[in-house]
Amino acid sequence: MTLVRLFTRLSFASALATVAMGFAPSTVVACGPDTDCMIGERTYRIRMPQGHDGKSKVGAIIFNHGYRGTAAGLMKNKNLSRAISRMGLAFVAPKSAREDWDIPNAPSPGPRVEIPFFDKLKQDLVDQHGIDGNRLMVSGFSAGGMMTWNLACERGGNFAAFAPIAGTFWAPVPDKCERLPANIIHIHGTSDRIVPIEGRAIASTRQGNVNTALDLAAKAGGYGNWKATSGAEGLDCKMREGGDGKVLQLCLHPGGHSFRAKWLERAWKQFEQAGAFGG
Repeated sequence: MTLVRLFTRLSFASALATVAMGFAPSTVVACGPDTDCMIGERTYRIRMPQGHDGKSKVGAIIFNHGYRGTAAGLMKNKNLSRAISRMGLAFVAPKSAREDWDIPNAPSPGPRVEIPFFDKLKQDLVDQHGIDGNRLMVSGFSAGGMMTWNLACERGGNFAAFAPIAGTFWAPVPDKCERLPANIIHIHGTSDRIVPIEGRAIASTRQGNVNTALDLAAKAGGYGNWKATSGAEGLDCKMREGGDGKVLQLCLHPGGHSFRAKWLERAWKQFEQAGAFGG
């Protein structure tokens, strides 16, 4: 027997033994900040906190991109990545089904695919990356903020907290959300002309009014009146009292259609102090 034929037989036998032991050769490519993670045909990207040992569970901030944004684009935002890593959290950036999130009453509505995708996303984060499913905050900017409000409405109990920035429902704001109350801190600029607090008309549609959305959440939780609370990083904040221990805050800044990574740090700390992420 030649050396070539002997090597071939040994290689084949080794492969069979590997399969028999339950370990088939892997073709899975690890995903992360530079490579898409796949859930069927949908994708997201993830950046674990710097220095993570690959074993211990960590919480995460799921940040939804704005109109025509991408997960890859968010991962290039160094300020956002550093801020989330500094908190010892994973940074998760899902990608919308199309160039914008498919949510009710949007200018070009598509099939209702986003909510089921976020159900699968949470499970994938827990199963594949060791994320603590009890320490998940969903946030997002502009259209991503709109997606965040819809998630709070339909999956308020599936995620620990929500921090929408400069975006709410498309009008009309729902009369009722079965999954409210939920922990919500809404952040908005008083000079925002892209998504004004009161909303604006776009083609045959209209953006919802932020105050109407907050009233919806307050009614669902039986909250009391507004009262001033501590702000930081240029934010002027007020909160509703009550709500079965849930956090409901509105934080305003004098700027326009923008966001700062430090606002996420403040929101996470507020939720943490309120016990939103468990003991």
